[in-house]
Amino acid sequence: MSAIITDQIRILNAKNFVAGVSTDAKSYYSFVGLPNPTDIQSDWDTSPPAPKDNFTEESDYWDSMIALKKINADDVRQVVPKRIWVSGTTYDMYRQNISRSNPAKVSGATNLYSSNYFVVNEDYRVYECLQNGTDPDNPNGRPSLDQPLFTDLEPRNAGSSGDGYIWKYLYTIKPADIIKFESTDFIPVPVEWDTSIANAPIRNNAVDGSIKIVTITNRGIGVGTANRTYTGVPIQGDGDGAECTIIVDADQQVESVTISNQGSGYTYGNVDLIAGGVPTGTTRPTFDVIISPQGGHGSDIYKELGAMNVMMYSRIENDNENPDFITGNQIARVGIVEDPLSTGEALLTVDKASVLNALRLTGTGYSTATFTADSYFEQLIGTGVTAVGRVVNYDPVTGVLKFWQDRTLAGFNTVGTAQTSPTWGFNLNQFTSTPSGGGNLTIVPTTGSNLAIATVFSGVSTTINSRTYHLGQEFSQGISGPEVKKYSGNIIYVDNRPAIVRSENQKEDIKVILQF
Repeated sequence: MSAIITDQIRILNAKNFVAGVSTDAKSYYSFVGLPNPTDIQSDWDTSPPAPKDNFTEESDYWDSMIALKKINADDVRQVVPKRIWVSGTTYDMYRQNISRSNPAKVSGATNLYSSNYFVVNEDYRVYECLQNGTDPDNPNGRPSLDQPLFTDLEPRNAGSSGDGYIWKYLYTIKPADIIKFESTDFIPVPVEWDTSIANAPIRNNAVDGSIKIVTITNRGIGVGTANRTYTGVPIQGDGDGAECTIIVDADQQVESVTISNQGSGYTYGNVDLIAGGVPTGTTRPTFDVIISPQGGHGSDIYKELGAMNVMMYSRIENDNENPDFITGNQIARVGIVEDPLSTGEALLTVDKASVLNALRLTGTGYSTATFTADSYFEQLIGTGVTAVGRVVNYDPVTGVLKFWQDRTLAGFNTVGTAQTSPTWGFNLNQFTSTPSGGGNLTIVPTTGSNLAIATVFSGVSTTINSRTYHLGQEFSQGISGPEVKKYSGNIIYVDNRPAIVRSENQKEDIKVILQF
């Protein structure tokens, strides 16, 4: 049997997803990670590989994760394709019946949402094209010459060029939403369209089953009386009240048709010339009656524009009080994780969270020591037993060394295959402040004197020369683990990117598109 999943379920899923982000029962975070991409692929920066979707790779994403940033209700919007109005462009017009057998006249799209029927102007106002100058002389419409700028509730033309276009104003994108949710390819749709007071004038002006546009498909021959205007011509169908005005030219052909009463309740309609007192002539004129979407134009903006995509926004910036996002090393992967847990097994709710391990180091040369990014360092935790980490960054002011560990440090490659002769064995040993016999607290930097784990230090901040430094995560006896339970939740989006190196004054805007 032939079947389809309609676009409406995609729109519903997108709407429900946005609503779910604002509930206390759900939690979404963006993440950055992968400080060593060229270890995986030498040409990563010129040709990042496509992420893989399996459970092994999901664990690897966690292993190379650096930090999480919470995505709140104000950080997510349904979005639609960005179509900037350009003079001289011929746009599709809204039609209720675009399909594979009846494609859009201009774009050839086989469904409404793929057609080019709405635009955003230079003032970030969004308009829907109800008429594109279509008539028997221009069956595919005409170029648009007048940029729509108005905010009238009812559709109208945009200027005096006579291009034949009728536009419906829908909404204006707010400045805050422009910053967060505008991209090269997408623009946001207002949140809570069906309840928001700001959207009420457009929403309340909508009439279910109304008719705004009728186009002429054949002007006819010998129609009516030359140079006469016929008013109150009814449109018959399953609705009530729709009427149009027909002008017959000197050649007894239909010159124009305009709606004088939009009516309501229509799902189909036909111009009734006889009931309107218009003689049909030797060749009867024909018309195409355009039915508004369910609820009327502006009633449900998500359905009308096909808002089946969601954009999630996250800004990564340095925070002296919560320095979870490192500087001085690269990041080459971003993503979204759903419902991660705290180390206490509760749903994670904090604004930021580190996924890294960390050591607080001490020694006479800790302020001049250096650790090369992505280099290896070790601790002998017992006789013949070594813990190994890879450097993410080192702060010589606080002596905090942030690092990560993954399967490659325990005798396995990135896909989990065992190595023949692993350098450090097959166990991923953890750093400790209480090494067993034969072990010690020594950490050897890339340059400088040997340092040691500061076992006397516990807490989330330290005071140095009368200044308090926040460390971003809590230490116990000089050691700190991640603020999130690794491998918890669901990674729902992964993007491998050319690497960037974060600096102290740098901010990154992450905009992720989820397509339903």
